[in-house]
Amino acid sequence: MSKLSPWFYTIPFISAFIHWLTIWMALKLLFHPRHPKKILGFTLQGVFPKRQQQIAESLGRIVGQELLSFGDIEQTITHPDNVRRILPLADQHIDHFLRTKLKEQMPMISMFIGDKTINQVKSAFMTELEELFPVIMKNYVANLRHDLDLERIVVDKIASFSADRLENMLNEFLTKEFRFVEIIGAALGFLIGALQILLTLLMK
Repeated sequence: MSKLSPWFYTIPFISAFIHWLTIWMALKLLFHPRHPKKILGFTLQGVFPKRQQQIAESLGRIVGQELLSFGDIEQTITHPDNVRRILPLADQHIDHFLRTKLKEQMPMISMFIGDKTINQVKSAFMTELEELFPVIMKNYVANLRHDLDLERIVVDKIASFSADRLENMLNEFLTKEFRFVEIIGAALGFLIGALQILLTLLMK
């Protein structure tokens, strides 16, 4: 049985390094090169810079149709609980108008309006506003839907990002995940190298 070279036992470490390097390069190729480059007759460009417009359009569709739809906005702002949260502010303004501004603008009329009348008028106003607010907000959202294209806004914003900014943004969210993938790749490479040594020893 021939003696194995000491270098033979470095296979797991070499394999780990090769796997780590392969994954590291693959992750780098997501963003680099920024612009198309000819290498050995092939045109090479980072995935994100190359597909930035398509990525922007896909994210725009997701945001505009699923994550932030006008239907959801309308349901939220016209929900009775949300309407009731607005009413106290309206109550304060109406009370201030009837007790203060009305005296300034129509002093003769205010002379004949006491607290009881003010409370009755205010109560009638508040009842009407509670019914009117959802209608107003629905009309507002309908106009907003016509004037504001959420999908197009997202597409234009992302498509206008520089390659550096896009890479920095994604790295902020995915740095830990990228590191984890690199470590898993190195560990897998080490395991494969160790299995190669084991199989070689068993065959001998």
